[in-house]
Amino acid sequence: MLDSRLFERIRVKKQALDALRPLPTAAVRRLQEQINTEWIYNSNAIEGSTLTLQETRLILETGMTIGGKSLREHFEVVNHQKAIDFVESLVRSETPVTPFHVRQIHQLVLTQIDDKGAGNYRQLTVRITGSTHMLPEPWDVPGRMADWEQWLHGEAQSLHVVARAAMAHHKLVAIHPFIDGNGRTARSVMNLLLMREGYPPSVIAKAYRRQYYRVLAQADRGREKPLVNFVGRAVEQSLTRYLEACTPRSEPPAEEQRWILLREAAEFSNYSQAYLSLLARTGRLEALKRGRNWYTTREAVATYEQSVTG
Repeated sequence: MLDSRLFERIRVKKQALDALRPLPTAAVRRLQEQINTEWIYNSNAIEGSTLTLQETRLILETGMTIGGKSLREHFEVVNHQKAIDFVESLVRSETPVTPFHVRQIHQLVLTQIDDKGAGNYRQLTVRITGSTHMLPEPWDVPGRMADWEQWLHGEAQSLHVVARAAMAHHKLVAIHPFIDGNGRTARSVMNLLLMREGYPPSVIAKAYRRQYYRVLAQADRGREKPLVNFVGRAVEQSLTRYLEACTPRSEPPAEEQRWILLREAAEFSNYSQAYLSLLARTGRLEALKRGRNWYTTREAVATYEQSVTG
């Protein structure tokens, strides 16, 4: 399901990361803190939280109360960190992932926000505004979750882990087993499956919320490839960050391997900056987003050119 270029880059980067193990403890701890903060911020922001990344970091690091922000938004941050801690404990366990674990993650996400619903399947019929996807009735949820578990430990095992994690996440969202907190829970389960296979956690950015909902809707209609590639691009971004942080370097990288802005790449390539941006956003060109800017390398542009001409 993964685009062949994206699949190959993920394969090579995962192999390179595995070759570096054991990873430097200090670098990993620092990077984990950064990615976990971004995971919490973006996952909550997708669901409507108005907290900024910096405010999220302050709450996590100091327990500070942010003026003008709701108590719920503060609980969403603290709860999400507890859910991540639990996910990390499951990563170290060999116990198969089950609907019970999904409910435990959800309980942590919704504690003190909706104590009655936290960890419990919904008892009400719900509809998603603006979507034609029909959610199962509440009495069907336990059976659908049992089907999810059977799929996860059966048919899904033949899939690449990125596809398996992306589709497991979609199937949970499509069941919508809880009244609230389904997205945050499903994204945590996605990262649990990735991390168990040695991948770093991946962040679905708030900036791509529209695209995220669009690929989920396409998966509802049976077109799962766009979602798998969407998640794959997030996986590649995390792998790149880990490699940058954990690779020992005694000298600067070669010129063709240095990250450069897309406008610089457009100056020596046959493509415009706009087209390079499209290639980066769709995963066809190896690229890394820092802040609002996309970066690539001369080597990545040459590899893409070769793939389309050769």
